[in-house]
Amino acid sequence: MRKKVTVIGAGNVGATCAQRIAEKGYADVVMLDIVEGLPQGKGLDILQCGPIIPFNTNMTGTNDYADTANSDVVVITSGIARKPGMSRDDLIMTNMKIITEVTENIAKHSPNCIIVCVTNPLDAMTQLAWHVSKFPRNRVLGQSGVLDSSRFQTFIAQELKVSVEDVSVCVLGGHGDTMVPVPRLSTVGGIPLPELIAKDKLDAMVKRTVNGGAEIVNLLKTGSAYYAPSAATVKMVDSIIFDQKRILPCSVLLEGEYGINKTFVGVPCKVGEKGAEQVIELKLTPEESAALKKSADAVQELLKIMKLG
Repeated sequence: MRKKVTVIGAGNVGATCAQRIAEKGYADVVMLDIVEGLPQGKGLDILQCGPIIPFNTNMTGTNDYADTANSDVVVITSGIARKPGMSRDDLIMTNMKIITEVTENIAKHSPNCIIVCVTNPLDAMTQLAWHVSKFPRNRVLGQSGVLDSSRFQTFIAQELKVSVEDVSVCVLGGHGDTMVPVPRLSTVGGIPLPELIAKDKLDAMVKRTVNGGAEIVNLLKTGSAYYAPSAATVKMVDSIIFDQKRILPCSVLLEGEYGINKTFVGVPCKVGEKGAEQVIELKLTPEESAALKKSADAVQELLKIMKLG
């Protein structure tokens, strides 16, 4: 029986996610949005790519959660996007209402699914989805670290003029200003990054990675990133659907790991058919541990505003 993946939200990130999954051909795709005609129109457009690519995916655009029933994976992209000068945290109250309603419907129609949350502020919204769904922690993941890592990998590969495939990086923490890229645990062809790039250039890359989303928002003026976020999300969906057991940085609920409790924050996880199947604990320096704790504290501040902390 074919797998079923639902994407909630037919904006740029959601529609691009749906397109990427449809083109892979491994699952039927449902794209839902509250705007009448939007998911239907984009869904039909994607469906008509089938003979060209080619693929035989069943692609459904809908405004009715009944069409999402019994999904294996549900990707949440709903919410308003950042505008120039707006922090992720500014989005919190509006997107909180949206994610609550979306998650209630997901839990009702697909009680056995795995949720991948993409909406910002990412870690807080993922924690909200977990809280509302009442799913076990392994079945609610946030997409953040895969995107942040990709940005860091891109900057390194460009600087060293090497293949991005030979660049392996470590990015921890919340998806935002407090994320924690860890150059010490990042390599190029197995060679530690600090041995290849001078500290001042490396520090600049770290800063650019932390501000990666804002850089694109400021360039676009009227939107935010969606090509790389959608690709990162689909990488997680692939690992779940195919039970790949990839070690991917995801926002997950920590219950004592890294000395952090009851908070969603980005750490390496083994991702397979059961979701976040294992949290990988790295040995961090005191400075790295402090930075990760600071990032978790920033998420906790949002949770207090949301009355979840």
